[in-house]
Amino acid sequence: MRIVWRGGAVTDIEVKMRVNSVADLTQGAEMRERVLELARAKMHDDEIAAKLTSEGHRSPNCPDKVLPITVQRIRLHAGLKGLTEQRTRWRHSTDLLSAQQLAGVLNIPVNWLYVQIRQGRLLIDRHPSGAHLFSNTSRVIEAVRKLRNHELDQLDLRITEPHEEGHQHA
Repeated sequence: MRIVWRGGAVTDIEVKMRVNSVADLTQGAEMRERVLELARAKMHDDEIAAKLTSEGHRSPNCPDKVLPITVQRIRLHAGLKGLTEQRTRWRHSTDLLSAQQLAGVLNIPVNWLYVQIRQGRLLIDRHPSGAHLFSNTSRVIEAVRKLRNHELDQLDLRITEPHEEGHQHA
């Protein structure tokens, strides 16, 4: 875009507009081919997105980076399956369980965990990513089971503020 000012000065700026599809991007065809090349090389969608961003590509609705969902859509449209690892919003180590995973282990609704957290009966620190993560230990799983069965009134799983008085600390 070129702006001509009253005094005759000229300013050239590049404006990256939102578009509806990868095909509408200036380098859309190149980006599509690069995604497929990297996907065939067994790279994860997140890694492909980061690599394409560093190469100067972008997603249709994002002016400054390639989103993993854009990579996934291109890959799936081409009929390429992803790696066997399921993509999750929260990345965490294997010694931790997400609320969804803990609910699966205990065979309870995940919403019950979130209600207990919101009502202060289940005290837990949030991971820096924003997720509620639980230690994958038998003590924690059994303590949550006891909370579910009303054997405990409150369960404190916080790491930074251990409490020993008045309720279970797992």
